[in-house]
Amino acid sequence: MADFGAGDQDAFRGEVKAWLDANYPAALRDPKAETDPEAVWGGRAFAGSDDPQIAWMNAMAQKGWTAPTWPAAYGGGGLSPAQARVLDQELAAGRYRAPLASFGVWMLGPVLLEYGTEAQKQEYLPKIVRGEIRWCQGYSEPGAGSDLASLQTRCEDKGDHWLINGQKIWTSYANKADWCFCLVRTDTTKKHEGVSFVLIDMTTPGVETRPIQLISGESPFCETFFTDVKIPKDALVGKVNGGWEIAKRLLQYERQNISGGFGGGGGAGGMAGDLAQIAKRYVGTDGEGALADPDLRTRITRNKMDFDCFYKTIARVAAEAKASNGPSATTSIIKYAAATFAQERSELMVEALGAQALGWEGEGFSPDELTATHGWLRSKGNSIEGGTSEVNLNVVAKRVLGLPDPK
Repeated sequence: MADFGAGDQDAFRGEVKAWLDANYPAALRDPKAETDPEAVWGGRAFAGSDDPQIAWMNAMAQKGWTAPTWPAAYGGGGLSPAQARVLDQELAAGRYRAPLASFGVWMLGPVLLEYGTEAQKQEYLPKIVRGEIRWCQGYSEPGAGSDLASLQTRCEDKGDHWLINGQKIWTSYANKADWCFCLVRTDTTKKHEGVSFVLIDMTTPGVETRPIQLISGESPFCETFFTDVKIPKDALVGKVNGGWEIAKRLLQYERQNISGGFGGGGGAGGMAGDLAQIAKRYVGTDGEGALADPDLRTRITRNKMDFDCFYKTIARVAAEAKASNGPSATTSIIKYAAATFAQERSELMVEALGAQALGWEGEGFSPDELTATHGWLRSKGNSIEGGTSEVNLNVVAKRVLGLPDPK
């Protein structure tokens, strides 16, 4: 690709448009085209797959555009923040599907760029860009959720390797992951200063996962057990007992990206589409074509306004993060707002559907109606995952507002 300067973004935009149009798989141009829902995550299970989503990921990865601002030396696109914004704008304008949804891209990659050794960057970052490795996150434990620093999964130095024993919980897609980035305890005499950050191959003997079924009927989370798991010494990222700093940094990236996923469906109500139009179909309209229930209409409008402001704030915060080398504690504000607005949308969706939101399975309900009901139940976790709303409010109070601890 040509090296476009800051003043030549129009030329860059033209090249991006042309490349996207020429390389987007024809099979994906129909918005309703179905692909394997797991394909977007990549991973070894899809090596050699002819799924068009995988073809799209491969094409974007060859350009480095699955991680456009990462250095080209590690497989990234090497784009400037301004060029990356152009790429994002063109992907959105053309309604192109996301080429890769990856914890490696969202969370692990950025901290490896900051804390990893050169060997770790060379080993893992190109594979993350190409979607060859699917990652999971080993943070929470049965006795260490909101108080994450209380974690007890032990990691002992055995000279030529580390030995890990313990349990994690709520490990998203651990049963489908190839690798895990994990917090472990390397010093039992200290709390925050006794935590380290390691990388674990999920095929290592002694690693076991058990899916957890949620109230929504889905099982995206797992219990993960480590029994005498041996990992090499170079699986440590950063310093021994220096993992808490990395953990906090990674959580900032996680909260930023969880927030960006709310709004249209899935985490924000299950049933995709414009909430006001959906409500009109089920509640009806008045003589002027407005939603017949004025109170519901007001609350839906307020939620839509909140989301509009939220997305504008997301764009501003993302631009500031790129300019200042990463996200800040303000991601806790975004995460809290995202969870609140998404849960409100879920409640409004179910209210609008009325009796059609009472279905769980079987006849009498459309797939979208069933999705709305399951999504409403799933949304209860929005204020827990990625740090509870209470924890995020504490972060905002201390790290953003600078308020003193209560006496």
